[in-house]
Formats: sequence, structure tokens, C-alpha cells
Amino acid sequence: MELNFKQNSPEIEDRISELMGLVGVNHPRIIREMIISALKAGHDIDYLADLKQMRTTMKEMRYTSKIFGPYRNRRKVTIFGSARTAPEEPIYQKCVEFSRLLSQRDYMVITGGGGGIMQAGNEGAGVDNSFAVNIRLPFEQDTNPVMTESDKVLIYQYFFNRKVAFLKEADAVALFPGGFGTLDEAMETLTLIQTGKNPPIPLVLIDDENGDYWEVWFDFVKASLLKRGLISGEDFGLFTITRDPAEAVKVIDDFYRVYHSSRFVGDTFVIRLNSPLDSEQISILSSEFSEILAPGSRFRVTGAFEKEKDQPDLISLPRLAFEFNRRNFGLLTAFIRRINSFASIEDAGV
Repeated sequence: MELNFKQNSPEIEDRISELMGLVGVNHPRIIREMIISALKAGHDIDYLADLKQMRTTMKEMRYTSKIFGPYRNRRKVTIFGSARTAPEEPIYQKCVEFSRLLSQRDYMVITGGGGGIMQAGNEGAGVDNSFAVNIRLPFEQDTNPVMTESDKVLIYQYFFNRKVAFLKEADAVALFPGGFGTLDEAMETLTLIQTGKNPPIPLVLIDDENGDYWEVWFDFVKASLLKRGLISGEDFGLFTITRDPAEAVKVIDDFYRVYHSSRFVGDTFVIRLNSPLDSEQISILSSEFSEILAPGSRFRVTGAFEKEKDQPDLISLPRLAFEFNRRNFGLLTAFIRRINSFASIEDAGV
């Protein structure tokens, strides 16, 4: 039987509606499409391993939303770093201090749930302010003792689902020194922000006291990537390197002084703000950042768009909208920093 996302036979539509009514679902239009997707998969695919992967992905994503949902209104920082870092190492203690400072500023932390830097992040923030986003591995990845009894532990079968959780729920990412996994997470986060597949967020690389990890990495990026034209100079605005945990927290705090969040609505880039901008500030932005505008566009103050009703908790925020050229994401980050420079002394906590 042919299945269609727009309209199927009355018999199929009635049975789907009856099932949703029996269970009771939120947003039945979306749930209907999910049911159709599952039925189409069962109809079109006979390779069992593929169907198992789809099933597990759906189950893991559902559980992710269930665990994180109650904490949607609290900002969260994902912390990456080596599972092999010992508690007596200075960088471990630096991560404990960093996450403790975050929790004092009412942030929650998300770690991979294992040992090393992951345990340090959970330790500093405390179990009440922590999530553990774990993965089934043959070694190195038992849930750390801080989070063993927590109800905010998730254990994934698939890395790709875990990676979605790390970034989907994060308002910032902090990276400490680590191995292949940490470098993978650093480059993936940079790539997603650079290409606009992840909304702009602060990315902080926290080095040891000698600067012999991220600063060395930075030298490599300049010498081997920038020199060859494989990246542009503005891409260095996508991240901050620091040795100071307090400075790292300030970088994150400052990013959200005026800027709240953003999304695309069709071709329009919509920035939600904690406080409105005045005409003089809009004029300054227009003179300094016209390069990020698509031809014929301008910066304009606006209210919520119709399509933003799927985020009802953000409807009341003031907005700045424009057609973004979808190229200069490094400049977009600088643009957000410039918006944050308009914060009043009171807003800045001075």
C-alpha cells in the first residue's frame, strides 16, 4: 500500500487518528508524520540492521528530550576533555574550578559521564547541576561516581545521537586537553558553527598553565590551515583560548548579555534579544557590519514571526532580523559580540 505524508486513504488516517486519541499525544500533526515515517520504513526497507538503527535512534532521541526538557529554561555548558586525566593533575582541578564557577552563575554542565575531565566537570558543578551523556564502550566509559545515582544520566548506543545531545542542549562548549575524541568534538563543533548548522554559541578552549595544548593547536591551525587558505582569518573569531577558568566563564556570560538566541525563519535570520536595541545602535551595526547582509537586506527591529510559535517561551523577546549572507559566520559571531557591547552598566553587572 502506498503511504503519503500529505494524505492517505481514509481508513489509514482514521486508524492513525484513533491510535493518537487512545494514547493522547502532543502536537498530533507532527506525531502523525512520525507514525507515517515508521510505517514507510517498515514498508520500504527489509534490511533488519537498518530498521534496528532507526528504532534505536528514535528511542534515544525521545529519552534525550524527556531528560533535558524540565531544564529547558536553564543555560547549559557542554564540557569536553580527556577521560584519562587524573584527579591530582592541575588541569583536572582547573576543570573543577571552572564548573563550580558555572554552577554559581546558575549554569548546568553536560559531560560525557565518564572519568577524567568529565568527572571533574560533574564534580565542580555538583550532581544537581549536572548531566552525564554517556556511551557504551568496551573501556574507559563507566559512569563516574558523581553521577552514578543521578536521574540525569543518559547512556547511548550510537555516537551520533550522543553528539546531537551534546550540542543541541548546549548554550556554550568548553574544551580541555584530550585525545582523539576531544579533538573530534572540537573540530565538529567548529565546523557546525562555521557552516551555520549549529546556532552561534561561545566555544572556549581552556589550556593548561604552560599553554602547551590548545595554543600549540592554534599555531598548527595558523601555519597549516590559514596559510594555505583552507580557512579564513575571521574563523578565529569562532573560539577563545584561555588558561583562566574565570575568564572562560566571563566569555560565556558576556555572550548572553544582550544576545539571547537565534534561528532562521526561511531566509531571514532572527536574533532574539534580552533587551531591545535603539535606532542609534541599529545605525552603528549597519555601518560596521553591512558585509554580513545579503544584497538588498537591512537590519530591522521586529516581533516574533509566525513560525516561531513552536518556541512559545521565547515569543515575548525583542528581535533583530535580517537576511544573512550565510557565508561570514565568523563575522556573525563578531556581530553578536558588538550587540553585547551595548549592554548597560547594570546589565553588565558592573
